[in-house]
Amino acid sequence: MQTVNDAGGLRAVVGRWRRDGQRVAFVPTMGNLHQGHLELVRRAARLAERVVVSIFVNPTQFGPGEDFDAYPRTLEDDRELLQRESTDLLFTPGVETLYPGGTQQTTRIEVPGMSRGLCDAFRPGHFEGVATVVARLFNLVQPDVAVFGEKDYQQLAVIRRMVRDLCWPIDIEGVATVREADGLAMSSRNRYLDEAQRRRAPRLYQTLCEVAESLRSAPAAHEALEARAMESLEQAGFVPEYVSIRHADTLLPLAPGERPAVVLAAARLGSARLIDNVRV
Repeated sequence: MQTVNDAGGLRAVVGRWRRDGQRVAFVPTMGNLHQGHLELVRRAARLAERVVVSIFVNPTQFGPGEDFDAYPRTLEDDRELLQRESTDLLFTPGVETLYPGGTQQTTRIEVPGMSRGLCDAFRPGHFEGVATVVARLFNLVQPDVAVFGEKDYQQLAVIRRMVRDLCWPIDIEGVATVREADGLAMSSRNRYLDEAQRRRAPRLYQTLCEVAESLRSAPAAHEALEARAMESLEQAGFVPEYVSIRHADTLLPLAPGERPAVVLAAARLGSARLIDNVRV
């Protein structure tokens, strides 16, 4: 596995692969890798001859008071994990590489519609930061396919819409959420949970599964199901931000009986912000 941290080095390596007619898959991450990330790398290896993984903690997707400074950075451990997988190139850019003019006055990308509501109501500007950094990474790597996890469901929808709207010839592959044995979605932020919170955390996924099952038998009772789920999470010790039933493709509010559907939620448990979703 090669490691580069500059745009020129990245383009030189990828350029050689392209001249050899090899297909390139890309997995962008913020590091602190776990089995969920590694499953993305494994899927990428099945989709292309070459795999690029990036590690970059992106400042423009963190709002004031969020955990940018505290976000776990474990580059050496991450490098060891990736060396065991089918990773050909690790790209570790600095801020100056992706934001050569600084982060304040930089060109930004906004994806209307998909970016609004849900997590955006609690993290304004987050998806603008995500779209901006992913667009820059795509322009540098120029992959044939890029792989993302479905745990960050709204993020995946935003990226798919951005790629479609900007007419990029990039296939976007979603990978099902990887879970712990008790159902908790794997996340770098799970390390913020103490022992008691960690025992309680799977209740988020359980609640979403209950909503999904109820939705199958009572397809018109959206608001009641959402309200009941919020109350259930509060009783379990969470501070829920939202539980929402949406159209799985558009993320618009779901009409009664409409399919495909997805139930999405975000809730705080101590200092951790947990998100999850269940398809119906």
